[in-house]
Amino acid sequence: MAYLPPHKRHSNASTPTPTPAPPSLSSSLRSLSLSSPRGGRHHHRGATARHPRPSNKIIHSAGCVSRWSPLPPFPDDPEDDDGSLRLELFSCDPIERKTGAKPLALVSSSSSSAAAAAAEASACSAEAAASAIAERFFPDLLAAAERAKANDAPKEEVKLSVVARVGKVLFQSGGSPVSMSSLREAVKAGEEGSRSQLHKSFYTNVPSECLDDMERFAAEKMGLEFDSSKEHYQVKVFDKHRSDSTISCKCIVQEDAKLAIHKVELNQVRQLVEDISCLFKDLDLRLMLSTKRILTNLDAEVEHAINCLVSSAVIDPDVKGGLRWPLGKESIDERFSIVGVWRTNYKAFRNKNLRLKLRHADRFDHRSSTGEVSNEVTFKLIGISARLEATKRSPPLPCTAYNVHT
Repeated sequence: MAYLPPHKRHSNASTPTPTPAPPSLSSSLRSLSLSSPRGGRHHHRGATARHPRPSNKIIHSAGCVSRWSPLPPFPDDPEDDDGSLRLELFSCDPIERKTGAKPLALVSSSSSSAAAAAAEASACSAEAAASAIAERFFPDLLAAAERAKANDAPKEEVKLSVVARVGKVLFQSGGSPVSMSSLREAVKAGEEGSRSQLHKSFYTNVPSECLDDMERFAAEKMGLEFDSSKEHYQVKVFDKHRSDSTISCKCIVQEDAKLAIHKVELNQVRQLVEDISCLFKDLDLRLMLSTKRILTNLDAEVEHAINCLVSSAVIDPDVKGGLRWPLGKESIDERFSIVGVWRTNYKAFRNKNLRLKLRHADRFDHRSSTGEVSNEVTFKLIGISARLEATKRSPPLPCTAYNVHT
């Protein structure tokens, strides 16, 4: 029987059950209106043995603040809790493969009519809490931006990026089990500016119907104009001499069906993360400041290596991630190796302050021989990002409201 490499084999594993498309979500830095009711891969064995690091390594800055809040907020007195909220197992293959267990999501256990009534009754408290979150987030945003700009590295062009992402806040058991009590402690820690032991993540894969709804809404309600529609490939390269980062080569397809490098970056560094569980919605919200690190003036050896690796790639729609390499072409001199590939298609809509990006991504991690196809919604707050870039310890920036209904 002919040999089939792992990334050519088709898995029978079921995909995660998608959550329903959200009827409405309103977000902004100053006001978050949440009062309406909620309606395969190829494996490089040698590289794995030498450098067991994932291609999607998430890096947080030394002073990164990462908080979580529920909306509406928990009652001040735990005795006033009516028991309408509970932790529920959530199907999420990427986390289950990593931890061996399903994560938990905080959900309302009320019926649809009861949830609608509860949402209406809690509208005022939700608006007040949203305002409090924004008031807390904004000065931290300014401080994080200044800290990021102070840590600029040579041979890197660092850009600040403020985004709002739609998805689901998920919790995993760490040293202790996740409970309603531990969630309350996490909220208190965030309010006090201390660190919480809560293990959380933000799952950004949304139903395809959500992308369709967002595309219609962008033009009809938000007044955004179509900006662009593109396909990119990202080739993730591990450099043994830069073991704390992954080199990401963003590529476009040329007329001869070969890849051409458009941009070379390192992992983004997260500077500030604010996760918000929208309890009467189907999806949650993440506000985040991160720094993009674009490599400039590449060393000759690094430039030669990534050019060789990218030029050796073969576009193949039948493999996960969309790219494969001939045998022996996945590494160079035991220093550089392919650790992951992404194939992304996106549509973008924008105005002068906001850019909406609807992305379909097919990712493959060569280290773990696992992949995922996902649909993602990202609001890039380009107006605020530009002001942060231009500001160096100047007076506070005016906060522009972005009304986002999904």
